[in-house]
Amino acid sequence: MAVAEVSVQADTLDEEIQGFVIDYTITGVGHEFSRYLAQYRAVNLPDADYNLTVMERPSARWGSLIWVESEHREYYRSFIQPGRNSLKSLAEQAADQIDQRVQQYKIQSAFADTFDMEKDEF
Repeated sequence: MAVAEVSVQADTLDEEIQGFVIDYTITGVGHEFSRYLAQYRAVNLPDADYNLTVMERPSARWGSLIWVESEHREYYRSFIQPGRNSLKSLAEQAADQIDQRVQQYKIQSAFADTFDMEKDEF
């Protein structure tokens, strides 16, 4: 198998595995946030062609710091206190905000001058 054939197959595989929400949270609050985010995204943003990673750093004093990344770029960050009743609406707002920021980044990177750099160095 030639190198070009392997590259084409890898690109095809990358296109097929889009739209996932990967949960790297620790607490119940983090897991619920991630679940609500994934559910909202599956129903309201089904054509989202990027994967998200939800991460968490819990704190006994402040609650949980939750941030969401896509391709090693942070698109959302927030402190969530335990016992928060509006977790579902917060996750829905986050999903919309993340989608807008990802789309803005895609537009900016399409028009960026990267003559002497790779796309990921920008």
